[in-house]
Amino acid sequence: MTVLAGILAAYGMVYADVWLRARSAYQEGEKYLEWDRRPELKAAYLDRVLVEKQTRLQGDWAARGITAVELKERLALARFERDEAIKESSLKYAYVWFQTAVELFSPPESRWVIRSRQRMAAAKELWKKELDAQRIPHQDYMLE
Repeated sequence: MTVLAGILAAYGMVYADVWLRARSAYQEGEKYLEWDRRPELKAAYLDRVLVEKQTRLQGDWAARGITAVELKERLALARFERDEAIKESSLKYAYVWFQTAVELFSPPESRWVIRSRQRMAAAKELWKKELDAQRIPHQDYMLE
């Protein structure tokens, strides 16, 4: 009985872990889809991240952890990273997160995997349209 209880407990923990990871991946995909629909949310988030980095770097500089030249370079790098993240396709990331839920966290076929499978196809089509609008040549195998 103890062995059976241990096996069932281990199975339950694995199931719960995979279920929670699929839910997390689905939610990340939804976040990126929302960022595509409302780019101002993406910009606001990335601006907050930039401010946090700037504050941390200025604290390092004030504590004499880095020099003024290093501070200037790191601040420029942080702004560059933010600008590049703004330019990146939110649809690409949405597709990848949904794909992650489907490919890595199934079985079991949880509701998050089922939803991700549905959203993955829609995100891929939107991503293709975005690439076509930007006149970026692509084939289906390139998007996998």
